[in-house]
Amino acid sequence: MKRIIAVNSNTYHGYSLDDAISGISKAGFKYIELTATKGWTEHVFPTMTFEELCRIKDSLKKAELTPISMSGHCNLMDTERLSDFILNIKLASFFGCDYIISSIGEAHLKDRTETSDEEVAKHIKEIVPYLQEYNLKLCLENHGKHGTGKQLKKIVDLVDSPTVMINYDTANVIYYGNIDPVEDISSCIDKIGHIHLKDKAGANNEWNFPAIGKGNVDFERIISELDKANNNCPLSIEIEFTKDGARNLGEVNQAVKDSYDYLKKIGLFSA
Repeated sequence: MKRIIAVNSNTYHGYSLDDAISGISKAGFKYIELTATKGWTEHVFPTMTFEELCRIKDSLKKAELTPISMSGHCNLMDTERLSDFILNIKLASFFGCDYIISSIGEAHLKDRTETSDEEVAKHIKEIVPYLQEYNLKLCLENHGKHGTGKQLKKIVDLVDSPTVMINYDTANVIYYGNIDPVEDISSCIDKIGHIHLKDKAGANNEWNFPAIGKGNVDFERIISELDKANNNCPLSIEIEFTKDGARNLGEVNQAVKDSYDYLKKIGLFSA
């Protein structure tokens, strides 16, 4: 089953989007997930000038990288952040993305507001008309207090819209949920619309997310489960290294290339 395989530009956290475009393209990938995460990685952002956004779009085209998705994390528990997220929806549409990704709470800023699953679903329903207008799917990422796919499925079911699905992060379920993704993924596989393919090394609660194939996640089993469920959702590689980050740009580029080589080895890229 041929899949879209991208690299999340957040892999190049601390480096420029131009660095990310160059490294991802040279490694052999044809798709990219752009990152617009406030206070963390703002590779693209609604406050950028139109001239700069057009320059980025031209750079992606020149590198033959197609933006398939955008990480536009906002706290969906906070009504004051919904307007920010709507701007991210419009930004994702500008770049021609099919998916926009968000955790329930802030990804890297402190949550100002917390609320029930029912209230979150109500907030998300307010966004659905914008998703429909811009032909996007919102995929909710397992992250923080919503660390497992099983938890997210409850919210997706409450929203009950084909425009809202799960972005399953294969390492976050270990780090935040203390659960093996192979055990958890079956509980929500019918609602998964996008995957952050992320590896996990070290202790479960240790921030250690190396190149794909360098950690402990059983990706072959995960892909097998997706295939059995006829789920052909896009995969987006995310490498977050350790708390100290990558030593230099060369290490990031090598990790991206190592990930490509590993996925080719297990048959996800044709020879």
